[in-house]
Amino acid sequence: MTVKDIRLVVSDMAGTCVHDGGEVEAAFRHALSDHGIEASAAQISAVRGASKREAIARLTAPKYGNDAARVEAVYASFKSHLQRVFTREARPVAGAPEVFAWLKQRGIKLALNTGFDRDIAQLLIDALQWNGLADAIVCGDDVKAGRPAPYMIFRSMELTGIVNVREVLVVGDTVSDLQSAHNAGVAMGVAVLNGAHKREQLRNETHTYLIDSIDKLSGLWRDEAGT
Repeated sequence: MTVKDIRLVVSDMAGTCVHDGGEVEAAFRHALSDHGIEASAAQISAVRGASKREAIARLTAPKYGNDAARVEAVYASFKSHLQRVFTREARPVAGAPEVFAWLKQRGIKLALNTGFDRDIAQLLIDALQWNGLADAIVCGDDVKAGRPAPYMIFRSMELTGIVNVREVLVVGDTVSDLQSAHNAGVAMGVAVLNGAHKREQLRNETHTYLIDSIDKLSGLWRDEAGT
């Protein structure tokens, strides 16, 4: 299939269509520090794109093992740090609203996916005034396992009435986004290069395109049409 066959775009949020100037990494670092845990930038980068609760479980495991209560305490700190930042500073990646409007004009459905839980996702949606923008919003706590599992993509398809994975394009900024796209068997996995993970990390994963930013996404249709 080609891009003209795409009927659903599944887009990650923070780092892909929502600007992330290091706020998410800082929230991880501060939350861990609040509970006496140190993590390097590389360790935090390695869990980007995953369900944030699952990410924190991985980051706390070396010190606290499988202590579910500790994971929840650190996760509560993480949410608190993010809520303070996003309430003041949430903004879209340049060009993202225009790309989403372009997709809608062409009858292509949009699902937003995020490793955040519903509370944080809704905080972002409200701050950006994006209520009603997407045909579906699927969060890390809506499925049994977050990325790189394919379940958020499948849930997005279910909510939007798309039954053929070959009509789905997934766009994100992390290795986990591309891995989940591959695991779902979708037609296209697209990574943006201005988010959490850089070209040298993303190019080694199965992908269809690497683009500078989500504002280049509509160009895939134009390139295929030769315009």
